[in-house]
Amino acid sequence: MDKPSALNKTFHLIMKQMVETGQAPHYTEIAKELGIAIEEGRKILHELFSPRFPGWLAPSTDFIASFAPFNNLPTQFKITIDGQQKWFGQ
Repeated sequence: MDKPSALNKTFHLIMKQMVETGQAPHYTEIAKELGIAIEEGRKILHELFSPRFPGWLAPSTDFIASFAPFNNLPTQFKITIDGQQKWFGQ
């Protein structure tokens, strides 16, 4: 899988799950969806979260902490849509 395509697909997968569930996927879920090895999924995740990306991983982990405009951890910025509050903002 070429890098731009893999990064675009990874971004889309994360955003789709954040919108649908309010929770970011783990890199093992990303790897499964992309049909790649688990370690490759972890590497793609870290590549996506480059210094120019408006999101971050939890320190010293492979867990998505924030993925603009959403935060995977509770914040004071609660997002409610159609009476459902399952999202938090950055």
